Amino acid sequence: MTPLRLVFMGTPDFAVPSLRALADAGHEVVCVYSQPPRPAGRGQQVQKSPVHRFAEERGIPVRTPKSLRNAEAQAEFAELKADAAVVAAYGLILPQPILDAPRLGCLNVHGSLLPRWRGAAPIQRAILAGDAETGITIMQMDIGLDTGAMLLKDAVPITAETTASSLHDALADMGARLIVEALDGLAAGRLTAEPQPEAGVTYAAKLTREDGRLDWTRDAAFVERQVRALTPWPGCWFDAPTPTGGVERMKVLKAEPAPNARKATPGTLLDERLTVACADGAVRLTLVQRPGKAAVDGAALLRGFALPVGTRLGDAACSAGN
Repeated sequence: MTPLRLVFMGTPDFAVPSLRALADAGHEVVCVYSQPPRPAGRGQQVQKSPVHRFAEERGIPVRTPKSLRNAEAQAEFAELKADAAVVAAYGLILPQPILDAPRLGCLNVHGSLLPRWRGAAPIQRAILAGDAETGITIMQMDIGLDTGAMLLKDAVPITAETTASSLHDALADMGARLIVEALDGLAAGRLTAEPQPEAGVTYAAKLTREDGRLDWTRDAAFVERQVRALTPWPGCWFDAPTPTGGVERMKVLKAEPAPNARKATPGTLLDERLTVACADGAVRLTLVQRPGKAAVDGAALLRGFALPVGTRLGDAACSAGN
């Protein structure tokens, strides 16, 4: 292995295993770039990012610019004289002067099998779409959105038990292994970047809270994937009518297919185990949470919350029996 002089650019938990692996492999990480500290958690206290905290634990200098588009930030980056920059879920666009500064360029640890799922939320979108597999692509970055040439790939299956959390952790570990391998190959001249094919491009749009609204007008398989893909962020939910004519928002943490459930209008509560009709089939909501309450199974929720069988669950217009 040839020890390289590296800059690492990343922010969330996903990026930490890659930074750890590079440091442990003997590379000199001369500086870490991360998003600035921001309010987070229930108390909204200003917190450093996971990558920022890890870098400080290892004694690596950290920079947190709000932008890399100004000449001063670009000059400071170039002065690091890095052999390569490694980017993993950083959160800032890299302008061309940044991409051009390192001798071997900027390498990205991307959580999909490119060109499928370019963009912000590849892990969640792969599960939501029902993909059979996904993986990690180590990419030589260019100015486009995840359009750069590919250096290494590896795949992992997506099963009926795969969740966003489990897939996130598996891909974070895979990315750590592959980025060390890719840098070794690139430095030794064994790896040649391969352009992405034009066919098969899809975009993983950024997630919003509205993406978590359970859509009973979709088939049951999709709704069940929604819960696996969008927990913990942005979280899945539905609105339920209260006895006083109001609406209470229920968070859904786990769900499962409900085979042999009777057909009904999508959104209809079918039984006392919190089984809900979808456009095709039904899902049973097995772990749910009322606002400010502990998470419980569906049957326990119905014992403490008056929702008669036949209630329509949905948006603010939902009401019992119609």
